Amino acid sequence: MPSVRRQIARRALDLALAIPALVLLAPLLAALAALVRATSPGPAFYSQERVGRFGIPFKLFKFRSMRVGSDRAGALVTGGGDPRVTPLGRWLRRTKLDELPQLWNVARGEMSLVGPRPEVPRYVAHYTPAQRRVLEVRPGVTDPATLAFRDEETRLARVPLSERETFYLKEILPQKLEINLAHLEQGIAADIGVLWRTLRALVGRSP
Repeated sequence: MPSVRRQIARRALDLALAIPALVLLAPLLAALAALVRATSPGPAFYSQERVGRFGIPFKLFKFRSMRVGSDRAGALVTGGGDPRVTPLGRWLRRTKLDELPQLWNVARGEMSLVGPRPEVPRYVAHYTPAQRRVLEVRPGVTDPATLAFRDEETRLARVPLSERETFYLKEILPQKLEINLAHLEQGIAADIGVLWRTLRALVGRSP
């Protein structure tokens, strides 16, 4: 488990960045919410149960990028060209703007800016005891595995829809967990590095 000092430093960094970001981005968040409502029937936001620190479930928030009820019709993982994704949703997912509401999860203390991406309970059920170490920290908005698998939806698009969850569980998830387990051993400077690489990736530069 990361040291108490690192946990305090990470939480301080989260609050110092997430709360001002929520205030500064409020007009953008409102505009995106209105666009989602205007272009597809249903709510602007989508929430899903994910597994947080110590295995405690919480509701993760995103801008809705898929048609209402899509999570009950097909795989939970999404590949490129998935017909359940709305036209606006494709743009939101490509730019990662659909993830912005998770700043609220960070402010509430359910997530960190940097940490292993939270998975749904049925995927966490497949973790080995060693892999469950990622649950010792708050899950994050971004992490090294997210950067390494920026092309995840493209990879999944090559797999038949009926086989995507199996492919994700057997091929992609173990690699992502291995990357994030290695990151657990690093300090706060590594978290700042991940944030910087994420920002570079978002503006179209190599992470």
